[in-house]
Amino acid sequence: MAVKADVGELLQQHPFFADMDPVVQEILVGCARNERFNAGSHLYREGQAADRIFLIRHGRVALELQVPGKNPIVVDTVDAGEVTGWSWLVPPYNWAMDARAMTLVRAISLDATCLRGKCEADPMVGYQLYKRFIPIMGKRLYAARRQLLDVYGSPR
Repeated sequence: MAVKADVGELLQQHPFFADMDPVVQEILVGCARNERFNAGSHLYREGQAADRIFLIRHGRVALELQVPGKNPIVVDTVDAGEVTGWSWLVPPYNWAMDARAMTLVRAISLDATCLRGKCEADPMVGYQLYKRFIPIMGKRLYAARRQLLDVYGSPR
């Protein structure tokens, strides 16, 4: 019979936590829980409260922008080993886009209120998280820019 890993072990195995101070990892375990999303379900929706981040362990997630009168535009995809959900860092803490499971998704979520509290209480926790999120934010902004150019750009 297979033994289920606890959420702390799952966090340690995720690439987002690679080389993170073990003390900081232990502090963050209290904010974490295991989650599962069926294909087609949403991890979060644009405009709703950005209350969690998701460390994808299995599956694929589409990051989508809603376009009135049209199908959503897939801005980027997130696969196992990646993270989605940086809107928890930027007031007023609302999702900037939708995240939809394209396949069965297993993820670890981290509660945003808990994370912000840990960051306020210990600047090292905030530093460890922010230095990991800044490259993700840059990647997502660049992906959104590429999509907008594809959709709205005109040949010169």
